[in-house]
Amino acid sequence: MIYEIAQLPVHKGQTETFRQAFADVVPLLSRAQGYQGHVLAQGIEKPELFSLIVQWRSLEDHTPGFEASEDHAVFMKGIQDYLSEEPMVHHFEGAAFAASGLGDGAVAAL
Repeated sequence: MIYEIAQLPVHKGQTETFRQAFADVVPLLSRAQGYQGHVLAQGIEKPELFSLIVQWRSLEDHTPGFEASEDHAVFMKGIQDYLSEEPMVHHFEGAAFAASGLGDGAVAAL
C-alpha cells in the first residue's frame, strides 16, 4: 500500500466553497480501483492550505490508474477553480505509516 499526499492551496476566502466542491467530487475518487480511504485536512497556520492524504493499494492504482482516468479529469475540473496554484503531490510507502500505527485503513478513520 502507498499514500498519496497532495498539498492543495486554495484561494483566500474560498475554503468553505472548496470544501463543498471537494465533497461533490469525492465519489469519483472513492470509486477508483485501488482506493482504500482518504482524509482532507485544513491547515492551522495557513487555513488556505489543505492536505489530501489518499491510501492506495499500489502506486499503479493512483498513477497511471486514477490520474489517467476520465474520473480524475472530472475530479480536478470540480476543484481547479478554487486552487491558487498547482497542487504538489508526493507518494510514500505504506510501511512507514503502518509502523507508526496509522496504516491498515486508519486514514479513512481520521
